[in-house]
Amino acid sequence: MIVISRKQAALLACATLALPFAGSLAAQELDPLLDQDLITVRGELPDDLSGLVEGPEIEGFISARNGNSMQVTTVDGGNTQVRIAPATDIRARGGFLGLDRTRLGADALMNGLPVKVRTVVWGEGLLASEVRFSSSDLETANMIRAGTGQQFAEQGAAIQENAAATEALRGRMGDIDQYNIVGTTNVYFDTGKWDLSPRAEFDLCSVAREADATDNALLLVVGYTDSVGDQDYNQVLSERRAGRVVNFLQQECSWAPWRMLTPTGMAESDPLADNSTEAGRAQNRRVSVNILVSKAIQGL
Repeated sequence: MIVISRKQAALLACATLALPFAGSLAAQELDPLLDQDLITVRGELPDDLSGLVEGPEIEGFISARNGNSMQVTTVDGGNTQVRIAPATDIRARGGFLGLDRTRLGADALMNGLPVKVRTVVWGEGLLASEVRFSSSDLETANMIRAGTGQQFAEQGAAIQENAAATEALRGRMGDIDQYNIVGTTNVYFDTGKWDLSPRAEFDLCSVAREADATDNALLLVVGYTDSVGDQDYNQVLSERRAGRVVNFLQQECSWAPWRMLTPTGMAESDPLADNSTEAGRAQNRRVSVNILVSKAIQGL
């Protein structure tokens, strides 16, 4: 069942006749539950998408999921609502095999996941014909959703070797909510991106070595953005940046998961510099990696 407003239905009928406008129309769609003047169109999602008119290709990240619908937010802050059908081809890219031959289910489409979506026009809206994303981005999205501690607590034998140390550390820190920050390293990002530069990768492994040489040290990773884009987009972007840094620290710099606090995204809050200049915005597009030691432990 599809629920749309009368105004949206009229606009979408025009979009079917003039496809160049389909992308801008889709970007204007909002959650149908927010519309007070609704009509209902009934129909099952199709099992075969052949013969349907091709719609716009959308690239961004999933900013909302509800049943067989998802909202994709683009780098300019536009939102497009797309439906997922049984015939939607969902696959990951990555590794030496390129495109994964195994089709994935709609449950792989999580909030925060960067995607490229090919669409077709179906009824009064857009239907995803293909959804593509990288396997590493899927891993990061899983980590953010599950929480870093829970994600690695379930990893198996390798993590179980650290179980005793983990519990001992948690026991000593259970009632402590204040830490000394003994070092902070910032890594920086291009506008709308969360990829790590070679310099950032070098700096992250350097801070991991520094923290490893500090008794009882933990790492707290906090992501930030500049003021470009809306708040919802910047919140997800800051989380993506923090998650990417956590992945690199653990996978490439051998930082133990049990010594990592859950990453945090702070969007455009706490800027280091003036957002009215390009130089200032460049300083604010960052992830801060903080070396923490509990005040109580440090005082022992």
